[in-house]
Formats: sequence, C-alpha cells, structure tokens
Amino acid sequence: MKRKIKTPNLAKPISQYTLLILCLSLSSTSPSSSPPFSPPKPPPLPILPIPSSPQLQWQLTNMALFLHFGPNTFTDSEWGTGHAHPRVFNPTQFDPTQWVKVAKDSGFSRVILTAKHHDGFCLWPSDYTNYSVKSSPWRNGDGDVVGELAKAAKDAGIALGLYLSPWDRHEASYGKTLEYNEFYMGQMTELLTRYGEIKEVWLDGAKGEGEKDMEYFFDSWFSLIHQLQPGAVIFSDAGPDTRWVGDEAGVAGSTCWSLFNQSAAKIGDTDAQYSRGGDPLGHDWVPAECDVSIRPGWFWHASEQPKSAKTLLDIYYKSVGRNCLLLLNVPPNSLGLISDDDIQALQEFTEIRSSIFSNNLAKKALLSATSTRGGISDSRFNSHNVLKEGIYTYWAPEENQSDWMLYLDFQEVVSFNVLQLQEPIHMGQRVIEYHLDIPNEKRVWKEVINGTTVGYQRLLQFPTVKSQYVRIVIEKSRADPLISYLGIYMDPFSILSNISDTHPSSYFNSSQVLQQITYNHSNIATT
Repeated sequence: MKRKIKTPNLAKPISQYTLLILCLSLSSTSPSSSPPFSPPKPPPLPILPIPSSPQLQWQLTNMALFLHFGPNTFTDSEWGTGHAHPRVFNPTQFDPTQWVKVAKDSGFSRVILTAKHHDGFCLWPSDYTNYSVKSSPWRNGDGDVVGELAKAAKDAGIALGLYLSPWDRHEASYGKTLEYNEFYMGQMTELLTRYGEIKEVWLDGAKGEGEKDMEYFFDSWFSLIHQLQPGAVIFSDAGPDTRWVGDEAGVAGSTCWSLFNQSAAKIGDTDAQYSRGGDPLGHDWVPAECDVSIRPGWFWHASEQPKSAKTLLDIYYKSVGRNCLLLLNVPPNSLGLISDDDIQALQEFTEIRSSIFSNNLAKKALLSATSTRGGISDSRFNSHNVLKEGIYTYWAPEENQSDWMLYLDFQEVVSFNVLQLQEPIHMGQRVIEYHLDIPNEKRVWKEVINGTTVGYQRLLQFPTVKSQYVRIVIEKSRADPLISYLGIYMDPFSILSNISDTHPSSYFNSSQVLQQITYNHSNIATT
C-alpha cells in the first residue's frame, strides 16, 4: 500500500504582516543600501632600484669586525711574500670565542676573517695546497681557524664573512689564467660548503707593482658564490652587492647614494670619487662599505696602538652616519687574542655611542607633519611612525604635495647638535636635499644645518643650538619622501673641528627668547 505524502499548499496567500517583514528583510540586505566600501590607501610604489633581501640584512647590521690574521701577524709584515715558513704560524692562546664576544659586546653584528691573504697561506686545511694551517705546528697540524671561528660565531648569533684574496704570492699556478681560476674556485667552494652559512664574501683587486698578469673570472666567481651561498652579499670594488667606498680611512662622501652603475666601475681600477658618493642616476643598488683599521696597520704589530674612542666616533659619523656599513679591522695578536688595548678602545667607543644615542629627544616632543598619505587618521603613514624603531614603519606625505615638513615641539627648551634621519630603503632611496630649522627671536624659521642624501641612516652634526621648536624640511626627493626614523641628540664628546662634512648656517642660541614663547607652529613665519 502506497503511502501518501502531503504537499504544502503553495498557493496559500501571505498575510500583509508577513509580506511587510519579508520586504523589510530584503531591503536591509540589498547592496544598494549598504555603506560604500572605502578601502585604505595602499602604500606608495617603491622607486627602483631597491635592495635584495641579503643586502637589506647586510645594511641592518650597521657595523662589522674585520679580522686580519695569518703569518703576517708573526712576521711583523703587512703584505707577506708567500715564502714565510708555515711553522711561524702558532697562536698558543688562540680563542675565537673571545673575538666574537668582543665583537658582540661592541655592537658588531658580523665578523669577516682573512681566510687567505695575499701571501697565499690558508687558515683552513685546503685540499689544494699544503701552504696552510695543516703544515703549521699549531694544533699539531690539525687546526682550522675558519672552522673554529664559524662555530664560535654561530653559537653567539654573529654572522660570518670570509675574505679570499685573489692575489696569491705563493701559488705556482698564479699567472696561468685558466689554471689559477680553477684553483681559486676550488678553494672558494671549500669555504662555502664546509662551514655553514656565510653572510659575506669579501674580495678585492689588490696586487703589487710588477706582479704577474692575471685575469680573474669575476663573473664566474660571483655566480658560484650566489649559487652556494644565496644569502651572502659579495663585496668588491664594484659590487655586485656592496662596494668599496674608495678609501681605507672609513670615510664616505657627505653625499652618498646606494645607487650605482656597476658597468661604470672596474675591480682594481675604480674611480674613488664615484665610489665615495654613488650615483643618483644609478641603475643598480650597490651600497658602500667603509673599511678602516683600528690600528695604523691591518695586521697586529706590537709597536702600534689603537685609535681613541673619540676618533672611532668621528669615523662612525662619517661611515654609518653616511648611509654605509662600517667595517672596522681589529687584528688578533700573535697569541691569537684581541689585545687589551683594542678592547679598551672598543669599550669606550661603545659607551660613548650609547650615551649619545640612547636619549632621543624627539621621543618627548609633540610631532606633526604638513600632510599624511590617506589622511591624518591613517596610522600606517602618519608622522608618529618616525619615532618607531625599524624601517618598515614610516611617515608618508600625501601625494602631489610640494611641502614636505616634520615639526617638533619639545614643550621646553632643549640643547642638541645631532640630527638622525632614516629612510625605509626597501622602498628605494629618495631624499636628495633637506635642512633643519629653528625659529629666531622674531619667530622666523632660520636654517641651522642642511644635508644631502639619507638612505638607511644619516647623522648630521652641527654646533649646539637651543630651542623648543624644530622643523625638518625636505627640499628635493626622487619621489614622495618617506622617513622611517627621526632622532635629535646631544653629543658632548665630539670636537667641532672634526665636523668637516656639514654645512651649518648662521646658527644662534635662542633659549632666553624661546622660554617666553608659547605659540603654535602655524604662528611661526616662514622665510
């Protein structure tokens, strides 16, 4: 017997009340009555060229420690002949953990070792030559300087870089183009496959007068390095990842672009002036590295003394403070330790930097800007981002504006003589010219200091001024300027005569007048 299924009466009329509820429900979900969708303003477009990920990591380290070590340490030489017997190499108190601790305690985030200098002696047991630690009395021939340093650096969280000199005064194949290039790439492969992650490979075009002609296959070397260590940056006179600044004094140009044309530079024969300043029209991102030794020589010599902490501070301003990385050579001594005199100088240098830069006066100021991308309520781009550490937050002005200014009200008169600016360099290097102003007794803005280029970091020094109010004016930029950090500091240590790269305008002490002033920025006349 079939069961009958009762179907609903679809023709039954709907009550007026039910119809009203249904209409209201439909109307409330109608797209036409929804509030309009208002997406947030997207970030500005980066302006090319921009850094690679390894280049960004390199730049964020600020400073690296160079370690020149080898037979020269024991023979009181700078450029070894390649004929010193391996038995001279015997550091009886060798301690790479001490090297790394000194680096870390002094604020250095990476160390770079001369795995092979011009003399050809290898600080690792290379399979391609007997002119290495395996032929020395140190560790009975079983030692490996590179290996022990690699372990110490890894344990301490310090990045490791290696220098493998192209010029080799010992190797018999040097001067035979194909044979030596194969030899060099064989040794490079050993270094880049035995010791874990290598963050920087350092090489140059140094060669003495009258040496054998030798063609280096740089392109092949670079390709091999990037293949074996894709996270490493390569340093040379012309890049490809970071360039020589053009001197060995640790001094960059007061205008210093990370932009560069590699095609305009040749390893071993670069224009020092071009390297020092970079190129605002450059097609490549190749930031500069400033190498300098803490001592007169690159290798340790008992007769030499380290630079003072104040001298190191001056170098810091002219390297790290000019959009570069400071590569400071601190050579281990013949015991295999960094000398106490060098450690003392580094400790004082660290204390001075901390004393200056741990007190950013801008963090206590009221901050405003002429405009903000997406409106003042958009926290992603507003002016308060310049007080946050790191490059990934930044102030961005509204598009198509001609005035780019940041204003600070310290709410009391303060003394200062250093300006720090940073750009979010992952968005490209933009700022060309800018200046810092304070108001005079007539409430007119007067320029204190002006500068060119910012990049990852710019530190401008100027004679001490006192003021409650400051404005930073960006005059020229390759695109809308972006500022990721702003610092105002008081440096009581630097000597004014050392300030050679800035352009201080007619400055003044306006403290007595400004103590009586309580006006807003809008009431200060512009010049």
